[in-house]
Amino acid sequence: MRTSLKAFLNAHDRVYQVSLTHVKGSSPREVGATLYVATDALWGTIGGGQLEFMAIDEARRMQRDGTVTRDMTVPLGPEIGQCCGGVVTLRFSMLDAQAQALAKQQETKEIDARPAVYVFGAGHVGRALCAALALLPLRVCVIDSRADELALVAGDVEQRCSPLPEAEIRSAEPGCAYVILTHDHALDFLLVREALLRGDAAYVGMIGSKSKRATFSHWLKQEVGVDADAYLQNLTCPIGAGGSKDKRPAVVAAMVAAEVMTMFDVCPVLESTNPTDA
Repeated sequence: MRTSLKAFLNAHDRVYQVSLTHVKGSSPREVGATLYVATDALWGTIGGGQLEFMAIDEARRMQRDGTVTRDMTVPLGPEIGQCCGGVVTLRFSMLDAQAQALAKQQETKEIDARPAVYVFGAGHVGRALCAALALLPLRVCVIDSRADELALVAGDVEQRCSPLPEAEIRSAEPGCAYVILTHDHALDFLLVREALLRGDAAYVGMIGSKSKRATFSHWLKQEVGVDADAYLQNLTCPIGAGGSKDKRPAVVAAMVAAEVMTMFDVCPVLESTNPTDA
């Protein structure tokens, strides 16, 4: 499970923030990427590789020397074992109490602004998908009527046990993604209908074959009439079809997670990653 920046800052003293403030040419990360450096742990990343190693060493030198802030410009060339070819500027800042409070507030704002993904069904594929999505800058909620299946879901994922999952779609905010993979085809159809009729979903995906899609298409035309074709243009089924033919849950989950991410314009400044000992 991811550790939040708030928890990281609360657990460590004398943390330095390393921010990528300027990029010219190619770079492993975008402006705004941030790494937090404690004496024995890290949180976030500015792109890894020799650039990040240099940044960590410099931040810890500043910790030892008591330097509060400085900027450093680094060419990303063969001299440091990187071939991006660009030039980046890093800003190193010791986080005092006020700066830590601001960083925590920014984390909360960033998390609240993340796109939401609703996963309907906590079976094998649903659980694998939740595990894959939990690592991404998304708010993930899994919904099922079976408490025992929900109990098996791992990762930083909201769980809702609901006898009326369609109500969760009706109350969702605009611009969400809906992935429907329940244990019941009739329930799948009902949920997909609700998601499509909203008209504001970033993604609506249903697990199944081309045959299942054809059956659903026929059913939806009976439900909504001539408008069905317009709604069906917004349905992805089969899901993850552009990737591997392997149907193991983890493989399907990887393909679907990539599919969902392409539908969101996600480029958060603050990145939640597992802290690492270093």
